[in-house]
Amino acid sequence: MLLKGGVFVLPRFSPSFSISSRIRLSKMSTAAAPIIPKFISVEGVDINSRSIPDGFRFSLVSYNILAQVYVKSSLFPHSPSPCLKWKARSQAILTVLRNLGADFLCLQEVDEYDSFYKGNMDSNGYSSIYVQRSGQKHDGCGIFYKHNSAELVLEEKIEYNDLVDLNDDGSYSNDRHCDTPASANSDAEPKKGSSPQNTTEERGDPNDPRVRLKRDCVGIMAAFRLKDPSHHLVIVANTHLYWDPEWADVKLAQAKYLLSRLAQFKTAVSDKFECTPSVLVAGDFNSIPGDKVYQYLVSGNSSVPQLECLDGLPIPLCSVYDFTRGEPPFTNCTPDFTNTLDYIFFSPSGHIKPVSFLELPEPDSSDVAGGLPNHHHPSDHLPIGAEFKVTGE
Repeated sequence: MLLKGGVFVLPRFSPSFSISSRIRLSKMSTAAAPIIPKFISVEGVDINSRSIPDGFRFSLVSYNILAQVYVKSSLFPHSPSPCLKWKARSQAILTVLRNLGADFLCLQEVDEYDSFYKGNMDSNGYSSIYVQRSGQKHDGCGIFYKHNSAELVLEEKIEYNDLVDLNDDGSYSNDRHCDTPASANSDAEPKKGSSPQNTTEERGDPNDPRVRLKRDCVGIMAAFRLKDPSHHLVIVANTHLYWDPEWADVKLAQAKYLLSRLAQFKTAVSDKFECTPSVLVAGDFNSIPGDKVYQYLVSGNSSVPQLECLDGLPIPLCSVYDFTRGEPPFTNCTPDFTNTLDYIFFSPSGHIKPVSFLELPEPDSSDVAGGLPNHHHPSDHLPIGAEFKVTGE
């Protein structure tokens, strides 16, 4: 453990870290400990300062933890070499997850699931479900949930390669004119371990929809019964969409398939348990605010820009951050690309309400200077999160 031989000390604040708490190692250690962000209430009050609870609450964090298989010093030359080592990174990530203490953790780019995360998270009170990416990919998406907070009642995995068969049925519209900004996630290709020279050869013919749609991306969704007096059912979906900004049509097709599968799953849960479940969708969507994928997810209509949540959609969704404080300036931070790619969406209803959000650093914060990963943040992404109040059935 990171704190072996170390001690807990009270947070020390400076102008750069006035909204963050950290765990510090003993004076004998020269390595900085990862920053543990706080949940901040919508009213602007630290949730730890609440004296009287006003209803059952649960929290969810989404975090692309950066699969170790993608970590190479040549791809992250800006990062201190010790921060890229698996032993240091794995323990730093575990420290962040443990101290966030969320009831649900939606993690992307999870490799070493069986050998590290499953057992270590179980020791910290979390059960988990996991789906590995298709093909020869080694990472995947996992949902970790606290034993004493929720009970898993139903789950399904999403393979976006299924879009290949749907294309044969005429279900996929190949919109090659999506206007995702060219700057979106421009650093993602090197991170995934492919060079520009071999990208075309690996992908095959980009004009063949069957090739174009086979991106080996996945998602996972599950229904949980909260262990509170209401026993409210919550559907949690976690996904990681394709990265390439020039293949925005593929990302949009994946987003549409996600909501289609989610709507079917919600109906199945509703019928099986005779209830109206709430829906939470988290992940790395590799899409910046305002592009086609983002607009589709919050409006359900990829051709209508700047729409708010609509009631006539299969799954009406709102972004937690946009709903509470506005989308953050970034959730992914490297010298070549800094922008928002990660989101938590929720179904606006009378059953749950976001009451707090996980803080994020400002662009000029010294803990993100020079790009991530670094000693303060073990991934090139930042964790995002929200706390929800259960308002009734």
